[in-house]
Amino acid sequence: MTPTAIPLSDPDITTAELEAVAQVLQAPRLSSGPMVEAFEEAFVRYIGRKHAVAVASGTLGMLLTLKAYGIGPGHEVIASAYSWRESAHAIALAGAMPVFADIDYWAGTLVPAKVAEKITGKTRAIIAGNTNGHPAPWAELRELAGRQGQILIEDSTEAIGSIYRDALVGSFGDCAIFDFSQPGPLTCGEGGMVVTDDEDIAAVLRRYRGRRPDERGSLVIGATTPYQAGMSDVAAALGLTQLQRIETILARRKRIEHWYYAHVQSFEGIKDPYVGPDVGEVHWFLYLVHLGTRFTRSSRDAIVEDLRTEKVDAAAYAQPLHTQRYYLDLGYRRGQLFVTEKIADRAVALPFHTHLTEEQITFIVSTMKDASINVGAGSAIYL
Repeated sequence: MTPTAIPLSDPDITTAELEAVAQVLQAPRLSSGPMVEAFEEAFVRYIGRKHAVAVASGTLGMLLTLKAYGIGPGHEVIASAYSWRESAHAIALAGAMPVFADIDYWAGTLVPAKVAEKITGKTRAIIAGNTNGHPAPWAELRELAGRQGQILIEDSTEAIGSIYRDALVGSFGDCAIFDFSQPGPLTCGEGGMVVTDDEDIAAVLRRYRGRRPDERGSLVIGATTPYQAGMSDVAAALGLTQLQRIETILARRKRIEHWYYAHVQSFEGIKDPYVGPDVGEVHWFLYLVHLGTRFTRSSRDAIVEDLRTEKVDAAAYAQPLHTQRYYLDLGYRRGQLFVTEKIADRAVALPFHTHLTEEQITFIVSTMKDASINVGAGSAIYL
């Protein structure tokens, strides 16, 4: 038994992953090498893009993408302040100014009209996330970016496998970024991937990522200072094997989702999980329960603590970026993004992985229901 009896995430690891990693451990190359290249080639085929660049994390992938487009001090980048994967930190790391726009109440993704209001002469890019697996409104965002002349970057760190208008997420931005750390369905410890159809951008991304020994004397490649942000062959072996099983992993997670939904029917005011009209399928990153309006942020925290007391790992889904210290120093304040704050204050992430049993889900839901009564808010929650 682990210290937490029911963990928030638990990777779907089989003997196939163990054997793939064992083979690499017996090879003469553990750092970035042939396994990374194989993972990149397989990911290109899966997403349907022309180039894939494996990196050490989703945030580093976002940072390298911004750098590849020449985005830095003096530039603004519009993004959402709401997500579990805080890849928008890369805007600050690049030296640019993050400009946060509000989100849709139901989908949790950026609202194109609210993005348009934030565009200025300094705006170089829009980063839109497929929040918790739900695709953003890519048709409208693509039209907006094209009309205004901004680079459109797709943050798919929470959404592998989701479908928008018959295409997988990762297909819509000038670049798209994925992350492979927990609690995602494809997990290789730490790692990420940037995909694009632009050959020149892919080349710059590789130069920023790192150099091979035989490239050290290149005047062209040597003109870029690398971040040493590569993925190891060990992580790539794990990621490649998981990618080969991704449809099975996602199908197992769908079964867990259906069990959850069947059991939360006992809560008052239940609503179906929202799926937008242009969305073909959503593969949720985490199983989110949105508490009703009678709950406060403090009562949400009390419910999370009650779950943890019962050894159920649960968490607040997001601490909006604009309320975190670094961004407060940039002039942001609570109250500036009404919908983001309203949703974030009442969103609880429950354990979501393929090893959950229906009995465990029954226990999680009943414990949460009891906790909601303990805080004096009754059982008014909705998905």
